[in-house]
Amino acid sequence: MIFTVKTRSKTEFIDITLQVQEQLNQIAKSADLFRGLCMLFVPHTTAAITINESADPSVQTDIQMVLNKIVPWEAAYRHLEGNSPAHVKSTLVGASELIAIDNGRLVLGTWQGIFFCEFDGPRTRKVHLNLLNNH
Repeated sequence: MIFTVKTRSKTEFIDITLQVQEQLNQIAKSADLFRGLCMLFVPHTTAAITINESADPSVQTDIQMVLNKIVPWEAAYRHLEGNSPAHVKSTLVGASELIAIDNGRLVLGTWQGIFFCEFDGPRTRKVHLNLLNNH
């Protein structure tokens, strides 16, 4: 299954936890899925996906601040398109996450959320969701 995420900024972390759980709910009913794995994959070279704290939005702001220090927007990049920092940040964060499913629900810690990470927006992006059933 594929769903879209619309980003509004050049760099942005969007909490997609509820969207993923809703997609899982739709699939789980028809597939009788109670236990298994949810694999999320972002097929973009300037975006990523991660799991981190969702209770305090300043955590995402802090992560973006550190990524900008590690990978500055201005440097002697050679990529002609001008978005090399977005490619590097995407590589550092990663293109996929694997999440356990129990009783038809994502297994996440109390404060955890799933974030789509935009590094070259705004854009309309895709997220692939695949389930592995383990009755």
